[in-house]
Amino acid sequence: MSDSCAPLLVGQDVEKEYRTGPEVVRVLRGVNVRVGRGEVVALVGASGVGKSTLLHLLGALDRPTAGHVLFEGEDVFARGEAGLVRFRRHQVGFVFQFYNLLGEMTALENAMIPALLARRPVSEARQRAADALAEVGLADRLRHRPGELSGGEQQRVAIARALVNQPLVILADEPTGNLDPKTSEVVFDLFLRLQAERGIAFLIATHNPDLARRAERAYRLIEGRAREVPPGE
Repeated sequence: MSDSCAPLLVGQDVEKEYRTGPEVVRVLRGVNVRVGRGEVVALVGASGVGKSTLLHLLGALDRPTAGHVLFEGEDVFARGEAGLVRFRRHQVGFVFQFYNLLGEMTALENAMIPALLARRPVSEARQRAADALAEVGLADRLRHRPGELSGGEQQRVAIARALVNQPLVILADEPTGNLDPKTSEVVFDLFLRLQAERGIAFLIATHNPDLARRAERAYRLIEGRAREVPPGE
């Protein structure tokens, strides 16, 4: 995608600090990042540098200490709580390293959860989940529970779950961190296919330079600040 395209999701001078007793830990110190419509962007950096924290702020799972998160030009945190809930449920999807699937539920039931939270009828939620699972290649695994699936299959269930409410952007936090190299490539191929076919944007936190190299742009997070770098650097 062209860098001239209007940005979809922007972190503007984002700061985050945590207080532990008398000590204040500054994790992010004025981060500036942007993700354009239909763009795949990598976020790289050492473990513990704040990649997950940044994704949580951009997805409104947590509030920044300072700075702004803009979605389609609107300050996300200027919304009321109901507006933030709508943002998290409808406009952004999340994929996590540890899948976050409910072990007692089937793949279909796990994938249905976002649609049910969005108060869609059960029949519609079931159909959306089945369609999403088919899209990620799991049409024959609908009734399987997470313990009956491989790591790669569990991550594809998590991706299907993120797709159910048709978000414009997916935030993926080390989505291949628990997978072997071959399966990691399969998952990243799926992201690129969803980008091409659905126009979904991705911001992918990863420590894997081979996968980061396949993104269109990349940021490296160092000492609480983000610097744009060539993918894979």
